[in-house]
Amino acid sequence: MPVLALGISYRRAPVELLERLAFTHEDFPKAYRRLLDMEAVTEGVILSTCNRVEVFGEVASYHSGFLDMKRFLAESREIPPDEFAEPLYAHYEDDAALHLFSVAAGLDSMVLGEPQILAQVRQAYRVAEGEHAAGPSLSRFFRSAIRTGRRVRAETAIGASPAAMVEAGTSLAERELGGLAGRSVLVVGAGGMAALAVRDLRARGVGTLRILNRSFERASRLASRAGAEAGGLDGLAVGIARADLVVTSTGAAGTVVGPDTVREALQNGRDGGPLFFLDLAVPRDVDPAVAELDGVRVADIDDLRAELTGGGAGDEELGRARGIVTEEARRFAAWRRAAKLAPLIQSLRDRGARIQAAELARVAPRLSRLSDKEWAAVQALASGIVAKLLHEPIVRLKDQPGPGPDSLARALAELFGIEPPSGA
Repeated sequence: MPVLALGISYRRAPVELLERLAFTHEDFPKAYRRLLDMEAVTEGVILSTCNRVEVFGEVASYHSGFLDMKRFLAESREIPPDEFAEPLYAHYEDDAALHLFSVAAGLDSMVLGEPQILAQVRQAYRVAEGEHAAGPSLSRFFRSAIRTGRRVRAETAIGASPAAMVEAGTSLAERELGGLAGRSVLVVGAGGMAALAVRDLRARGVGTLRILNRSFERASRLASRAGAEAGGLDGLAVGIARADLVVTSTGAAGTVVGPDTVREALQNGRDGGPLFFLDLAVPRDVDPAVAELDGVRVADIDDLRAELTGGGAGDEELGRARGIVTEEARRFAAWRRAAKLAPLIQSLRDRGARIQAAELARVAPRLSRLSDKEWAAVQALASGIVAKLLHEPIVRLKDQPGPGPDSLARALAELFGIEPPSGA
């Protein structure tokens, strides 16, 4: 059965829509049950990241699969389909492979070659496996994509700057504030992105650095490495009041910094200087209403798009990476064709073997005086003739690009009087 990819990404959708479409870990059990209940979908994998929400399915056909998977997104996220119809895209069969392999390689990322996406693709596949949603077809599909991503990272310099997103954000903050040297900075969060931000900020010569996190222990560990102060989220308003720059990256399901908290900070202890929020999270940590407060500027993932123009990869490395993606996509397409044609090819060989056996049985009484060695030579001759007659049609069948094998498969099946393969 064919493979269809349906999705929305940062390229055409605002972060607000991506937030509404995003799946959390808790959503997956119910979401996969709903997806597999769709009549046209037999296997499925959901890829939900900061910059994209995509559903991959083994489907009965393009049209039925598209309608069912679009309905799944609308119903599971409780969003009217017309609200995401414009940025919605679909990739089918070979194009679906080329798309996923490019995604896994980081070639479709906001930061070209960013390394996190490969781990996210791998995790999406593991979750689908755990929910018994990824069968033989999508398992091979995603394993091939993961291999592609690994090859691109091992064989090219794509993704050599994993901190590009953070660097773009802190560069923007530096321009907005007229420099970061000596500035007071608050970092909300203690995960990987927060750690990258702390390292980059220290390199830019910031002054006082405070790290707040829901887990004080995690905040303390990061703070001890960075020579910073640590605290819990109960100190958020006080921390904001003391800061020139607030960087957030918590991974929370909802907003962490609301307008009331910021208003309290502005009224209690701010010296009137500019206050800049750099929100690196999706879903966003900073409520959009915060940007409406006087003296406050908020930048989120949408604002960083203009900052990210290449990820540091040269044209030669990018060309090599795309070459690997194309090579692996062709390899997967060849495997798909071979798997689809395998029953027909086996039927052809079985028919040839039956004809060979029947003809040998017919002439055996007239050749009874042959020795065992001579009879074996006759059998080998008959077997060789059958194999050579079938070899060229089978090779040409396997080598046909695109939809070519389907029409040839139907013709061969009709000519030889055997059942055509499913979908041909």
